[in-house]
Amino acid sequence: MDFKLNEDQEDIKKAAREFAEREFTRELIEECDREEKYPMELVKKARKLGFSTIKIPEEYGGMGMSLVEECLVTEEFYRVSAGLGNACLSSSFGTELIILFGNEEQKEKYLRWVTEKNGISAMASTEPEAGSDVASVKTKIVKDGDEWVVNGVKTFITNGSVCDFVLVLGRTFEGKKKHEGLTFAIVESKSKGFKATKIKNKLGLRASDTAEIVLKDVRIGEENILGEPGKGFYQLMEFFNHTRPRVAAQGVGIAQGALELAINYVKQRKQFDQPIGAFQHTQFKLAEIATRIQAARLLTWQAAWYCSIGKPRPELSSMAKWFAGETAVIAADWCVQFHGGYGYIGEYPAERYYRDAKIIEIYEGVKEIQKQIISRQILGRL
Repeated sequence: MDFKLNEDQEDIKKAAREFAEREFTRELIEECDREEKYPMELVKKARKLGFSTIKIPEEYGGMGMSLVEECLVTEEFYRVSAGLGNACLSSSFGTELIILFGNEEQKEKYLRWVTEKNGISAMASTEPEAGSDVASVKTKIVKDGDEWVVNGVKTFITNGSVCDFVLVLGRTFEGKKKHEGLTFAIVESKSKGFKATKIKNKLGLRASDTAEIVLKDVRIGEENILGEPGKGFYQLMEFFNHTRPRVAAQGVGIAQGALELAINYVKQRKQFDQPIGAFQHTQFKLAEIATRIQAARLLTWQAAWYCSIGKPRPELSSMAKWFAGETAVIAADWCVQFHGGYGYIGEYPAERYYRDAKIIEIYEGVKEIQKQIISRQILGRL
């Protein structure tokens, strides 16, 4: 085992930290959070430097690095601002499916759209009545002559109203089991019948675009079907194996940022004629949080490493996602608690970390689903 990052990893980690600390200004963070504004120019800056195309192969204009490097960048971005970090790094969300399952023509067109034309991608599986139970999607992808017709409603879609194309999960036929017969289709947002409506008034990640997408008789060609029809559920599960460690890294970043904020505050804030950091309870709680963050970080790196060598382990990806998400919530909660009344008002950033943290326990599979995946791996399917 070698727990030391190599030179390239240290360099990209340092570059990500410098970019976030320089470009994620307090004014921009607060503006985008307050106005729920998508920071398009910032997204383009991050794209130009390759931060959002790390895993896209070099032959398609990407950085050609692994999930480990992506997790390093993710932690540094979310440490400063989860909202701006999500807007920047999720601008290529969904391309993992094309990398894993797309044919050469799809990779050449859509991966290059992202790497060379500032294209923004998205992935749409969630529906109003199909969240954790993804196999219950009602969206239809039906063959009609030489074309396929897509009809359905998707919700909580990251980049939904700013994307150029989206990977849509729908049903092509009824199988013996409900998870059979699902298929991914690549739908361009300029297509007739495509309508996206931005979802506002979110608790956190307000700089990141989230939308409801309505697809009404959207027609696509055979070339826009991803892989073999009917294999969409299995493709999605593999997709999650590769994206959940990244979500875990988001949680680690939020937790680390909240911890650093708390440490700075408890050194300055005085009560009973001494800094509150001098109280043993404060010290012990900081020690507990720091330990959880390091454990979450190592678990995240381990899950990402297995993915990077082509041997993803679902239980590790779920462990990392669940534990890091819980750690982010705990760290943000105590950050607010240490700030007391000041942590409850927008003048201090503690409340923003608190609002941003919760989503890590929800999207890409709620924590209960992660525990179910872990337990099934431990017990075998009963």
